[in-house]
Amino acid sequence: MALVYQPVMQLSGILVSLLGWVLSCLTTYLPQWKNLNLELNELEIWTMGLWQACVVQEEGGMQCKDFDSFLALPPELRISRILMFFSNGSGLLGLLLSGFGLDCLKIGERQLEQKKRLLLFGGMLFWISGITAIVPVSWVAHSTVQEFWDENIPDVVPRWDFGEALFVGWLAGFCLILGGSLLNCTICSTEVHPSSVHYAVAEQQDQCQRAETETRP
Repeated sequence: MALVYQPVMQLSGILVSLLGWVLSCLTTYLPQWKNLNLELNELEIWTMGLWQACVVQEEGGMQCKDFDSFLALPPELRISRILMFFSNGSGLLGLLLSGFGLDCLKIGERQLEQKKRLLLFGGMLFWISGITAIVPVSWVAHSTVQEFWDENIPDVVPRWDFGEALFVGWLAGFCLILGGSLLNCTICSTEVHPSSVHYAVAEQQDQCQRAETETRP
């Protein structure tokens, strides 16, 4: 049964990790990390991402402006840029390593130990990618909550709220961690070694020979 479910779990881990990596890349460039609704003008919604700030108008569509300086950004946005780039890079490397380590891939099918190591490293990279995607999203969410409930800010001042990109980032991190866990579970599962396979085949041949000798007159 392990031989049947192992390729299925490997493909499931790769597909879930691929989904998480795509969502992580999407989170990096989405401008909806923070949303701001103006009570004076309900027709405008301001959004802020890692790269630009945008205003959404019902009649004029969306207009965005890139940030002029990296150093002028708040600390959570500066660190989030670096961590999201690291998450995307480690996720891509994990896809490449674990892809070459799949059992269904004919390349290097005799080098089982090396393919097992590739799957292990790929799963660990997916874990790292998922964690480094969750950390900046959670940090921005935490700072947004602190600013929202800050008593030193007057009530008439508009407050930033959670953007859609935060939820996409949390989902990306969860998918990456889940995909890496599925790959590592296939490594820890019971595997049939070539020596045991040869032994089983030889034993079956001996039984067939004994049956033939017994049936002979």
